[in-house]
Amino acid sequence: MLVIEKYQKEFVDFLKNYSTAKEPKNLYQPIQYILELGGKRLRPVLTLMAADIFGGDYKEALNAALSIEVFHNFSLVHDDIMDDAPLRRGHKTVHEKWDINTGILSGDAMLIMAYQLFENYEAPVFLELAKLFSKTALEVCEGQQYDVDFETRTDVTVVEYLKMIEYKTAVLVAAAMKMGAIVTKASKEDQDHIYSFGRYLGIAFQLQDDYLDAFGDPETFGKQVGGDIIENKKTYLYLKALEFSNETDSAELTQLFASNPEDVATKIEKAKLFFVNSGSADATKKAIETYTLKAFEVLESLNIPEGKKATLKTFGSNLMSRVV
Repeated sequence: MLVIEKYQKEFVDFLKNYSTAKEPKNLYQPIQYILELGGKRLRPVLTLMAADIFGGDYKEALNAALSIEVFHNFSLVHDDIMDDAPLRRGHKTVHEKWDINTGILSGDAMLIMAYQLFENYEAPVFLELAKLFSKTALEVCEGQQYDVDFETRTDVTVVEYLKMIEYKTAVLVAAAMKMGAIVTKASKEDQDHIYSFGRYLGIAFQLQDDYLDAFGDPETFGKQVGGDIIENKKTYLYLKALEFSNETDSAELTQLFASNPEDVATKIEKAKLFFVNSGSADATKKAIETYTLKAFEVLESLNIPEGKKATLKTFGSNLMSRVV
């Protein structure tokens, strides 16, 4: 097994050779820009790791890993437009650096390019990858729509929220791992188990992301801290704060998340106080731990050596202790 940094280096080297220097420049330059902004490269690393875990040559999974990364960045470009987000990984978002129309069209091209990468595999593998990709891509869109709908609803439940983040975030993490298993022709049972592992880990990852959005360090987080609060998103932090608060505090928090003041810094600080004082912040950290442990339980069902299970467990533990 390679260490994570080795997978990342292999993937970044492969990405550098994936040329987007084509005409028209106004279509492809934004694609090159977003792909070169860096990030954790979590999803492609998981694809390579899964291929390695199941005894295959992880390099055979590089095209599938790149497809996942291209699709993920496509979704970020469009999400940033919908959220009117100014920053992505500490840099201007595509629609801010260029314009909204460019962001939409370049994003569309990225979705098609993600599919094209499956053409590098033989027909049976291509079919399985494409079927999984189509299902996952549609679920991501469904999750995004739930997310948008929740902004104007006042009756969102924790169960609904968890379904939303499962579709918007976790299924792509799960698919990334299953793709590695598909490429290396792991058993259907192991493919399903590694998918479940990724799904639970993805839910924990998104809950951690929600937590960091409120309490992360602006210097390391890479996005606008408090962005979810500004956008009035009904995150796990918010829903649990409502659940734990008395009637007066609940009413005040609800009103805060129905407002769009010019002084966003004050709004963010007020919301964070609600999260801490209600116990919501601690409950969110507990939920992150719970879903991480659910992922680890699935590992016991995988038909792989104990050492490889330990590698996946270490990766999950490190992921959940991140600060970025």
